[in-house]
Amino acid sequence: MMRGRCGNRPRISIHKHAQRTPERVGIMRIARLICSLLLAEGILAIPAPSRAQIAVGISVRFGPPELPVYEQPLCPGEGYIWTPGYWAWDVDGDDYYWVPGTWVLVPEVGFFWTPGYWAWDGAGFVFYEGYWGPVVGFYGGINYGYGYFGHGYEGGRWDNGRFYYNRSVNNVNITEIHNVYNTTVINNTTVTRVSYNGGNSGINERPTPQEEAAAREKHISPVSAQMQHAQAARANPALRASANLGKPPVAATPRPGALNDRGIVPAKQGRYNPPPRSETTAVHPNDLPPATRPTPSSAGSPKVDKKYQQEQEKLNAKQEQERQKLQQKQDQDHQRMTQQKADEARKQQLEQNHQQQTQRLEQKHAQQQQKLQERQQPPKPKEKP
Repeated sequence: MMRGRCGNRPRISIHKHAQRTPERVGIMRIARLICSLLLAEGILAIPAPSRAQIAVGISVRFGPPELPVYEQPLCPGEGYIWTPGYWAWDVDGDDYYWVPGTWVLVPEVGFFWTPGYWAWDGAGFVFYEGYWGPVVGFYGGINYGYGYFGHGYEGGRWDNGRFYYNRSVNNVNITEIHNVYNTTVINNTTVTRVSYNGGNSGINERPTPQEEAAAREKHISPVSAQMQHAQAARANPALRASANLGKPPVAATPRPGALNDRGIVPAKQGRYNPPPRSETTAVHPNDLPPATRPTPSSAGSPKVDKKYQQEQEKLNAKQEQERQKLQQKQDQDHQRMTQQKADEARKQQLEQNHQQQTQRLEQKHAQQQQKLQERQQPPKPKEKP
């Protein structure tokens, strides 16, 4: 039995807060600010994305489900390479969904598949897309199984233009595929179904020099069959994490897009504890909670307290104007897209851009609020000599 894996590489900042009380929102904003400052100073370390692996544009505030356990379907024929399943994020559905593992016809002789993966970047979970290349690069140290045990690929090798399958980790019919071998793989990776790198309880792995070098090699993005496979998964409600709770009914398929094929494989094991649905997603300024108005601590002087209150009201008014201005701009963007009859891909990209704009505005306002609060703090008494 092997296990699937997660990971997709989108980027949007999808804010997920637990109970949005003003106090909690204020604390979380300050925490994000501190985290950003630590990252800027190099105090916090995050995985350095390779040149070949670029965030697709989605940053989710909570991590993807653990990897489900499933059996690998039979290889459909020579020249196919296994690509493990992963959890992707649907912006419109506000949910993770499972993209089943599948066999894909290699786009170029001598190439291997480097899976995508999720990683914590200090503000959210970001997905780094997989790619085809002559060397397997970094995929987060995620143990996807079936040859992808965290680093490299043990499922096969190229020899004189033909791909030879390692039967110890692949399901291959030797009566039809003769280019096989048997090499026992000693997997020293800690057995885990964690589907992301970094963050709380994430995989603590960094790319090796060889993996970093692999990122500079020639690459090919996911082929059209893989893209269509992911789109078909996104359109299937049963593959959403909130519906299957981490145990998708279609965990793997013999070919891309074959979600109804007789050879599909369901997950044998999986688990997911989704965050409360009362949490909201801040894509536009109107989605943000009302600006917090902290009660100033008494400075011991009515004049000083009044001045602070005036500064607070002035800051709140300015921030509200900036929210409204950004909201108006984003509304105009939506109107323009409607007039142009834009396709879903362009609409999704626009929403991702709006999400990033909203996040930047929220961080800016959090910094302004913190500075105001710091100025309001009463001066420390001077120490006596």
